[in-house]
Amino acid sequence: MAETGNRGEPRRTGHPRAAAAPHGRRSIPGRRGTVRRAGRGVVLLAVGALLVPGCASMPGGGDVQRVDQAVRSDGDSQVRVFGVSPQQGAQPEQIVRGFLEAVTSDEADFATAREYLTREADAAWRPSAGTSVLSDGPGLPAEPGESSPDGSTVRFEVSGERLAVVDEQHVYRPDDGTHRAVFELRRVDEEWRIDDLPDGLILGEQDFLRIYRSVSTYFFAAHSTAAVSTPQANSTLVADPIYLRHRVDLVGEAVKALLSGPSEWLEPVVRSQFPDEVALVPGSRPAVDEEGVLTVRLTGLPAAVQPAACSRMAAQLYHTVRDLGTSEVTEVRVSGGSGTVCGLTAGEARDTAPGLLIGEQDRQYFIDDDSRVAVVEDEKDPRAVAGPLGRGEVALRSVAVARDGRRAAAVSADGSSLYIDALSGTDPLGPPVHTAPGGGPEDGISSPSWDGLGDLWFVDRDAGGTRVMRMTGGTGSAAEIEVAGLGGGDTVEALRVASDGVRIALLVRDEEERTTLRLGRIERWVDEEQLQMRVEGLRPVAPHLENVVAVAWAGGSRLVVVGRPPGGAEQMSYVNTDGSTVNATSVAGPSEITGVAASEQEEQPLLARSGDGIARQHQDGTWRIVSPEGASPAYPG
Repeated sequence: MAETGNRGEPRRTGHPRAAAAPHGRRSIPGRRGTVRRAGRGVVLLAVGALLVPGCASMPGGGDVQRVDQAVRSDGDSQVRVFGVSPQQGAQPEQIVRGFLEAVTSDEADFATAREYLTREADAAWRPSAGTSVLSDGPGLPAEPGESSPDGSTVRFEVSGERLAVVDEQHVYRPDDGTHRAVFELRRVDEEWRIDDLPDGLILGEQDFLRIYRSVSTYFFAAHSTAAVSTPQANSTLVADPIYLRHRVDLVGEAVKALLSGPSEWLEPVVRSQFPDEVALVPGSRPAVDEEGVLTVRLTGLPAAVQPAACSRMAAQLYHTVRDLGTSEVTEVRVSGGSGTVCGLTAGEARDTAPGLLIGEQDRQYFIDDDSRVAVVEDEKDPRAVAGPLGRGEVALRSVAVARDGRRAAAVSADGSSLYIDALSGTDPLGPPVHTAPGGGPEDGISSPSWDGLGDLWFVDRDAGGTRVMRMTGGTGSAAEIEVAGLGGGDTVEALRVASDGVRIALLVRDEEERTTLRLGRIERWVDEEQLQMRVEGLRPVAPHLENVVAVAWAGGSRLVVVGRPPGGAEQMSYVNTDGSTVNATSVAGPSEITGVAASEQEEQPLLARSGDGIARQHQDGTWRIVSPEGASPAYPG
């Protein structure tokens, strides 16, 4: 937009009208032009776009003022935001405010934001160190803090209510609390500049939502071959969500993030096919060409890369970048020092697509008003399954259908007995495979869940406490699985395990009777020829909900959750597995939802238990009651 001035000195924008416009006036010179705010630290550039006004003018006094952000449309890919240089004679407050606005720009190197810094601060500042996301934006007091006796330096404290942090690995983490950051300014050639500041960025939620996009990088599940027998167990890709600036070389940044390896949280249960020392060739920029081909030039590859290993690298690349560009990715080519090492077409990539272990997902199930397992098929009326679980031999309250669609695990109406049997056939129902004496309406055995490895998981809530249980292959005796990281008084009430077998969602009740959603990773290892297992790394997923009543996996890195925010009513929404809520999408549905079923194949409809019965969502988002009575909606899994 303008030439860059010397560091530590003011830079003119080259747009006189931007400096001269009165507060609050916006200049829109046609549909192909710019939108500017006087006294602001950003300029919006719109190409063929209609912009909605929303910027506030700069306050000159009073209490703490928010460095407010305009609500700029994320869906309008034509809108670009650029920084506005510091004005001559700007006061310290204006410099800090201008800097905080300038970091919200779409400049890759924060060139304009750096103009607000002294040379020394410019050299030391690391914007990539992380991002603090504040719910209402950073607040700046109208009056400065400490000043030096001679008036050559001044300090400002920026504060706000923190919503989350995004670390240097681009990983989002919910983090409530008060954020405080101190900026120290000094005069440079008679102009105020920031001389000391914290590393990283401080953004309001609205700006974060506009600037960043959730991207899933993919890594292979790392099951010990001695621990699992499913052939595809170690070929299934697990989503590792991160946040990247989506207007600044999104594809290239996603590739860099993938090459740097999985997040610290997921690393113990996945592996990357890329060697640790691999990196992009200096100066290369991965991009999808007009034919849909992504070529990634790498250094650090072994002299002789095995074709199978190279294909797995290409699969990680393909599934990470396939939805990031404006054009379809038709092929990925991995290039080393001697040229192309291997390629993988979109068709070939389906053999290593995420969700290989999801299983059959074309039917839904529930417990009907006769306490039997019933099946929902397309637009047909539901019917009881043909096997013993559908004949009413035992009254049931919950069901989990195996991912192959051939058998199911069901819990008796009183919660005391767990049965596993076929969904078809004429044989009578067999004896329970697990019992929990002293069951009751809220006690006994929880609704079970199958992972993609064929193992059955459930919670035994007997009089002695709650235990997470696993049954290998759905046969034999169930073994207790330790859940590390539970606080004193915390109890696991229910669970849903992902198809990949390495992630598990838990509903945890605390001493104050609040039920929250946490995500754990399932670590497996073999010790003295015995399979050992533990749930580790518990982290909050929906911290904005104080009471969660139901959860289901709804994609590789997405859950659908039913819960109640503080002081609010029950609601159903999608949330990411990293706990991010800025992109959470509320689901309009029937009233009084107490159960929900979803598929990791995101195009499949939701099934819910509501006050009006069992309801199924249509493709247009509307709902239809498929049964006026019923419980335990379920997809295979």
